[in-house]
Order: sequence, then C-alpha cells, then structure tokens
Amino acid sequence: MLKFLRILGAALIAVVVLVAVVLGGSWLLADRWDDQVSRPAAAQADLPDTGWTHYGNDAGGSKFSPAAQIGPENVERLAPVWVFRTGETGEGYTSFYKHTFQATPILVDGTLYFSTAFNRVFAIDAQSGEERWQFDAGVDPEPHYTEVSNRGVVFWTDRTAPPGQPCRARIFVGTLDSRLIALDAATGQRCAAFGESGQADLKAALRDEDRGRAYPVTSPPVVIGDTVVLGSGMIDNWRAHLGLGTVWAYDARTGALRWRWHSIPRDPSAPWAADNAADWLPEQAARTGTANVWSPLSVDAQRGLVFAATGSASPDYYGGERLGNNRHANSLVALDAGTGDIAWSYQLVHHDLWDFDLPAQPLLAEVERDGNRVPVVILPTKMGLLFTFHRDTGEPFFPIEERPVPASDVPGEQAWPTQPFPSAPPPLVPHGPLTADDAWGLTPIDRGECRDLIASLRNEGIYTPPSLQGTVMIPGNGGGSNWGGVAWDAGRQVAVANAMHFPFLVALIPRDDFESVRDSGQYPDTEFSPQLDTPYGMRRKPLLSSWEMPCVAPPWSTLSAVDMAAGEILWQVPLGSTRDLSGMPFGFDWGVPGLGGPLVTAGGLVFIGAVMDDYLRAFDIETGRELWRGRLPAGGQATPMTYQLGGRQYVVIAAGGHGSLGTRRGDYLVAFALTD
Repeated sequence: MLKFLRILGAALIAVVVLVAVVLGGSWLLADRWDDQVSRPAAAQADLPDTGWTHYGNDAGGSKFSPAAQIGPENVERLAPVWVFRTGETGEGYTSFYKHTFQATPILVDGTLYFSTAFNRVFAIDAQSGEERWQFDAGVDPEPHYTEVSNRGVVFWTDRTAPPGQPCRARIFVGTLDSRLIALDAATGQRCAAFGESGQADLKAALRDEDRGRAYPVTSPPVVIGDTVVLGSGMIDNWRAHLGLGTVWAYDARTGALRWRWHSIPRDPSAPWAADNAADWLPEQAARTGTANVWSPLSVDAQRGLVFAATGSASPDYYGGERLGNNRHANSLVALDAGTGDIAWSYQLVHHDLWDFDLPAQPLLAEVERDGNRVPVVILPTKMGLLFTFHRDTGEPFFPIEERPVPASDVPGEQAWPTQPFPSAPPPLVPHGPLTADDAWGLTPIDRGECRDLIASLRNEGIYTPPSLQGTVMIPGNGGGSNWGGVAWDAGRQVAVANAMHFPFLVALIPRDDFESVRDSGQYPDTEFSPQLDTPYGMRRKPLLSSWEMPCVAPPWSTLSAVDMAAGEILWQVPLGSTRDLSGMPFGFDWGVPGLGGPLVTAGGLVFIGAVMDDYLRAFDIETGRELWRGRLPAGGQATPMTYQLGGRQYVVIAAGGHGSLGTRRGDYLVAFALTD
C-alpha cells in the first residue's frame, strides 16, 4: 500500500542534512529487536489486581485501565518480560499476503485468551506467557480473503450451570468462514450443546441467494445477558449486487438463532422499510448489498442496547445503482438486544461515495455537562470527525449541521447535496481542499510534480465526489480514524485517538475502458476494482509524485487528546517514525500511517503501537510528550491491553504486522513490565 515510504530511505540519504535542518528531523538509534526477555522488577505485594475482560476492557469499549504501577516517572524501565509465539507465520497459506495478527487479548482469572488471523484460539498464563490450551477452528487457508484477521474473542459465564460443569465458562469466536464457535474456557474443547457440535453457521440464517457470499468475521462477538451478537466483514467494492449486511444474535447456551437485523430494506414489508421509501428505491434496495457491521460492537446491559456502526452500501465509489441517502448504511445504530429492533439510528455519511464506512467500536461514556454526567456514545470516523450522541435518544450531544458539499459530474450519479458535521470537536485531520502551497516533496522536482497533479484533479475538499478526471479524496479511505477507535479517560474527560492524514487519488473508469486501462501499465501501484453491475470501474492510490513520494507534508499520522466536555483538542502530536520504512538505521518522527488503537491508564499514560514502524510507545496524557518507545519483533498493528496481576503491571501487544500495509510480519504476543 504505501510503497513511497520504502523509497523514502534512498531519498533521505541524498538530502538528509538539508531535511534535518529545514524540517527538524530527529535521529533514532539503530536498535533491533532482542529475542532475550528481561527479568521483571520485584512484585509489589500491595498492588491490587486489575482485569481486561472485554476487547476494549469493558463492554463499552473504553480501553481504560485503573492499573497505575507504570507511570511517567518509571515508564523508561519497561522491557519485554515474556514472549509467546502462535506458530502461525504463514507457511502454506495462499492468503498470507493479507495476513494480520491484530488480536487484543482478554484476561479472565489469570488467563489471557486471544485468537489468530486463521482462528486459532489460545489460552496462556498471564504472568508467564505459558500455553494452557489451544484450539484450531480448521479454517481453510486457501480461499482468497479480502483481509485475513481476527481481533479477539469474548468470555461468558452460564450462571445457571453448577460450578465445575464443562462449558459453564465459555469463549466465543467468530471465524473467517462464517461460523460462531463456543469453547470451554477451561479446556478449549468445543461446547457440544451449542448449535451443531459447538458451532452456529451464520449463513444458515440468510436467504438462499445470499449464502454463497463471503461473510468473514474479523471483530470479536459481544455478549449481553445470555445472547451472543456479532456482525461480519464483506467485499463491498467488487460489485453492486452483493450479500446483505447482517447482525446476528444467538442463544449463548444453545446456539439457537434469536434474531437477525438487516441494514438494507430488501423486504418492503419490514417494520422500518415503509418510512424509508424516500431514502431507497425499492427495486434497488432489493439487490444492493453490504452496509455490514465489521467493526467491534458495544453493549449497554442496563439499557438492553447493542450499538453497531455500519459500513457503506455497495459499491463504494459509484451510487447510481443505489440512489437516495441509503439510510442505515454509514450509520450508528442502537439495537434492542432482545428483539433486534432499531431503538434509534443516525446516519453519518449520506449516499457514501468515498468508502467512508464506520470502522470503529462505538465508545460508551459519560460526559460532563452543567454539573451532570450525560450517558453518550462517541464514534470516531474515517473523516476524522468525532460524533457524540445521547445514549438513550440518539440526539446529538454537540449540534450537528448539514453542510452543502460538491455535486457529482458523473452521468448516472446523484451525490447527496449535504453531509453532517458536528459543531465540536473540530476535525482531527485536514479536510482540504489542497492548494499549490500544500504540495510537498523532498526536492523542487517532485514538489512541482505534485503541484501539477493537484491542479489536474477535482479538488474541492472533503466529500468531493469521484470523477472521470480523477478526484483528490481527503482524507483517504483508510481514515482519519479506523478500527482502532478511541480510548477514554473518564476522570479527565479525555478521548485519545490516532488518525491518518493522507489524501488519495480516486478516478472512475467507463466500463468499456476498464480492462484496457487496468492492463495498460499506465498506473503502477494502483488498486483497481471493477464495480460490476455499474457503468464504471475504479482506480485509487495514495496521492504521490512519480518518485513515489507523498504530495502533502508530514505528519501523515497523529495522536490527539480531546476534551469531550468542552469539545476541544488539547494536544496533537505526530505518531510514528520513518525508521522501519526507509530501510535505513535512522528515521524522522514525521508521523506515518498505521492501523490499531490506543489504551489509557490511571497512571497517566497512553500506550499505542499501530503505525508502520516496529515500536510500542508511551505518551504523557497531559502533554502528549512521548516518554518511551519499546522495540517490537514485527509490526504492532494491533491495540494493546494492560493489567495488574500478582503485584506487577503488564502491557501486552500482538506484534504480527499487517499484510496490506506491508509491515514486518510475525506471530508474537509480547508482554512488557518494569525491570530492575
């Protein structure tokens, strides 16, 4: 994906002195991962144990831990104290080029549970990293998957079963091949009474015409009461007529289907379809696909609600086959956990033409207003916008205004005339449009190329529709924010989010010309999609000069802290270095793209890997100052977790790299702790 960053190293050799002086480059030591782990500091007898029982530590996805043994005063003493390897390094897997190890483990009763990309589930000792059991779901590694990943599992206890009974405590995992599997948390054996031999087939709950589609589950399920709920990923840009975005709910004991919710009104008699007629043409809704929920879900047990963030209707960059605003696509939806009915919904992108699906877990928080704490849902987006809603009603916490956006000039397309913007907080990324002064390069030559390229494209800022001449898409389809989401410090009322600042170039190609353009070699390192069932294919790539250098200045990724009570950005700093992208033993802290999310602790720290270098970092939550970076054996494109156990705080991250990003691959789970 971002080949330019690998070429960056060669260019840096020639201009390194100039760049260091002019742009304030910072040098990094030529450090390497050391396979030797360190001896942890002595355990602290009076240190209370803390857990991490859900993907985001709690069912609302706060990614906050009360652990405080590690703080700004001692974080520099962190070092690896154990390393666990899954053995899943890709040999024999045809889909390994898109392999990602992105799991965030959960901690229950001293055991870490996590899943691998091909749905092997592990239970390991949280203090030593020693394996207790493993389970292999038997996923066929041969088919072509759009993404090979699984970000975690969920734990559930059957309170009606007697202690010690097999499968009283269960681990649930969703699979790449569309299954929900229940495992005994103590042994890793299938729970035979769940579904058929321990599993439920998601496709069995779909219509015959949809069962032939791929519904890979990449995010962990959630449990509310005795109901397990999950969504799935899909290929959403291949064609217009695709499978239907679905959320499934199953009985946690028996595996029986309790309800399913479809995001698109294929059935005009559906309860919410009648009042949706202005937003969909019934004949188009009957065949349009996706608007799936691939991001992590959140649960509010007190209110009996499941919060889901939906994706875009298919295909991503042309909407002539799905006219209207496509309501419930690109939406935050609150579902009744008992019935699957919609409690409320709010659409954040109308008639999506930019692949701005909603990728992050909805954050359930309480934000102060007029001396009271108001229950809200906060959702980061690829647009770099944070939307906040009252949890009970779906009313905006900060006003949302519909602003005019550019119209489409593509025959057959009808872009929606407005898009929603929150009055606060401000965007975390630039929204353009780009100007000649924004053109960037290491030399006058590539900077001039970028000026010419920007001038040749449609370039009217965010929500400029795709065009036949080519459009500057700002931000790009990766974000802004992505599936890593935000972390929440309730005491400080601060949300912490990482976001990418990187525009893309997107162009539509008439159907008759698509194959010749794709095969011409005129557009190297470009992603093409046929967008079948429509008049246009598509091409896209990062906005680069012919030198494969970015056309906008760094930072290309930042970490931000946002005061959600005031709706203000407190600080924003570049996130990541060119160290591992240049191929050189040095780099610049310019901020580089990445995927993954942050965690925050009561010790006043923000921990994050995510970006395209092999480091886990710690930042001061008060100032944004980087306090520590620890070397990883592979890319840390995962969200870390932390816990205190046996008098010691551990910080754990999956270091497995990311196939599409091209970071260093591996099969490592690394635990850091304070050392003497």
